[in-house]
Amino acid sequence: MTARTRTYGQYCGLARAMELVGERWALLIVRDLVLGPKRYNELRAGLPKIPPSLLSARLNELEESGVIRRRVRPDLDAGLVYELTQYGSELDQILLDLGLWGARSLSHPGPDDVFTLDAAILSLFTTFQAEAAAGVQITFEIQYHNTMILHAMIDNGDLKVSEGRYPEADLIIRAGQGSALLDVIGGHLTPAEAVANGSVSIEGDVRDLELFTRLFRLTSAPEPKNGVSVH
Repeated sequence: MTARTRTYGQYCGLARAMELVGERWALLIVRDLVLGPKRYNELRAGLPKIPPSLLSARLNELEESGVIRRRVRPDLDAGLVYELTQYGSELDQILLDLGLWGARSLSHPGPDDVFTLDAAILSLFTTFQAEAAAGVQITFEIQYHNTMILHAMIDNGDLKVSEGRYPEADLIIRAGQGSALLDVIGGHLTPAEAVANGSVSIEGDVRDLELFTRLFRLTSAPEPKNGVSVH
């Protein structure tokens, strides 16, 4: 393993973790590989604001650290892909927990913010309430801007999410913008209010949208307090 030039000088597991995956863009690369191997151009498409030279540098660093590896897939043309190693795949739950923590502070997206398919899929895993899904069998199809479509299948506490339509979905949810569902699962709008104001439209029963908000839930971060706390 190549020695790193940027270190914290701390004999600490957290410091070492930050040395391995704490550089700018590194964890987002890992995020996009959690769902499966990707070619370089697929990573570029999911991270459109990263300079190509920086993406290459981060991939090299993550490979040197044993977090990712390159593999040739003979079933693909130009079949070189990047994928997580076993060591790297151990980050998946950490990423979900960190993503949930960060999502609690999300507001509405800025005009230049990118909402990708991978981010949409992982947001469902992040906010999924497995205990509320015990004994539940239902499939949701979710459409964002009519350009990005995925479906979520719940089967007695288990969640599977995939890209594309699901012809026999129990409920089709159309969200006009990425934050529309965030407002609903965050409790800022009731399902009925979201449908009434047009931020969300559905094909199916609004009661299934209410179930959706129980299966996928997000609590807001506490408001910061100014000044010095005195106890």
